[in-house]
Amino acid sequence: MNFAEWIFFGNFASRKVQECFSPNIQKDTEMSDILVIIPTYNEIENISMMLRTVMKLPDGFDILVIDDGSPDGTADAVRAAMREYPGRIHLECRSGKLGLGTAYIHGFKWALARDYQYIIEMDADFSHNPDDLTRLYHECKDREADVCVGSRYITGVNVVNWPMGRVLMSYFASAYVRFITRMPLRDSTAGYVCYRRRVLEAIDLDKIEFKGYAFQIEMKFKAWRKKFKVVEIPIIFVNRQLGTSKMNSSIFGEAVFGVISLRLKALFGKL
Repeated sequence: MNFAEWIFFGNFASRKVQECFSPNIQKDTEMSDILVIIPTYNEIENISMMLRTVMKLPDGFDILVIDDGSPDGTADAVRAAMREYPGRIHLECRSGKLGLGTAYIHGFKWALARDYQYIIEMDADFSHNPDDLTRLYHECKDREADVCVGSRYITGVNVVNWPMGRVLMSYFASAYVRFITRMPLRDSTAGYVCYRRRVLEAIDLDKIEFKGYAFQIEMKFKAWRKKFKVVEIPIIFVNRQLGTSKMNSSIFGEAVFGVISLRLKALFGKL
């Protein structure tokens, strides 16, 4: 083996050590056309129950967990569930906390490399009720929505066990986004979302700029600007009971300034 070959195979082996992908690289045509993407970091208290809950739902959802190197054993819990539900649960491991947005972009690309037609974002901590997966999916499949948003604010304020300050911040953040972008959504920062495949294919995922709170706004805004049908259905958002929230002030800051950036780029045709 010459030096160039040694470098190539050495780098390849190094990358493989950091990855933990699931065995079914080519998706069976008889398997589900729906993928639920769940990013995780230190979700050992929630992940096993979440995976088993989704596996019991009708419609046959597949799951992809994107774990950012959780030191608490989250990935090991996912691997145990993979053995219990072979071919339906998949795992991608990353080397550290790289941001919510990059986790979803990773998952979107993974789904598009296979035959999934509906791709759903969902939290691991049960703040998103798994029973609502079926509603999100059928809104796209049966009612021809391109993007379906599980909305906390379409029928008032449907948030449970959040501090009042956080409720107000989230509610007025969505109002602020609506005012700046003119996008007619009541909950633009929502993270419980179903996308049709064609939406993700139409958006240049490599040009998504934001990693945190603003990522959710950017994805919806670009879908709306491309004239896709974006709808909202009401959900009840329940604050996590177990584990630690990953929210911080920098995420809100990104959203505030990111929205202005999105609007300006849209005005000047740079989106």
